[in-house]
Amino acid sequence: MVAGRRSFEGTLPVAELPRLVEALADDRGEVAYRLEFGTGDLGEPRLRVRLHAGLTLECQRSLEPFVFPAEVDARLGLLADEADAGALPGDCEPLLLEGGALSPRKVIEDELLLVLPLVPVKPGSEILQGAWTTPGDHPRDAERDEPVTHPFADLRNLLEARTKHR
Repeated sequence: MVAGRRSFEGTLPVAELPRLVEALADDRGEVAYRLEFGTGDLGEPRLRVRLHAGLTLECQRSLEPFVFPAEVDARLGLLADEADAGALPGDCEPLLLEGGALSPRKVIEDELLLVLPLVPVKPGSEILQGAWTTPGDHPRDAERDEPVTHPFADLRNLLEARTKHR
């Protein structure tokens, strides 16, 4: 594939990537891929991976599903031996071939797993998070930038004062 500078493109159902599906909220959708084999400036075998997919994740703030636009454009240096990784140029990540073979589906799945956010947050849900406060400060409403009122705070003070007098 490298010597022939072959390239492949197409789509792959997300449901066919079991390790990726475990990290998602839904297995619907497709991954558009383009794999380009070739050589680098130093003659090293390379694989360029371009992926585009809308992956459904669960927001960790609102617990609502949302579509994460996964985009990958990676350059991988194809290695037969792990010891050769140091010889790769800086713009290239190492990819160790298992027994001299490459599984395109596994490469696609690995690259998508690498771009998933550690903590998925739906765009626009940032407003749910208020400003940090220090002890003694009144909490503030993130939307209105006003102090948050606690209507039962005075009632608690009255109950505490009442129990002290008994």
